[in-house]
Amino acid sequence: MSNDLFLAQNHAFQLARTLMVPVTVFQVGNEYGVLPSVDLDDEDDLEIIHEFDPHRPAH
Repeated sequence: MSNDLFLAQNHAFQLARTLMVPVTVFQVGNEYGVLPSVDLDDEDDLEIIHEFDPHRPAH
């Protein structure tokens, strides 16, 4: 977890490119986290910030 959104997004982008799987940046309270998207559950109380998908071109 990180308090820095820019740092979390950078790590998520790099992780998605390395693993070649979609990765999600989420927020819990004042902290940001990064997980592979398949590891997230609908029951989790997370605020989704962004999903990085290495197979989808950036806009």
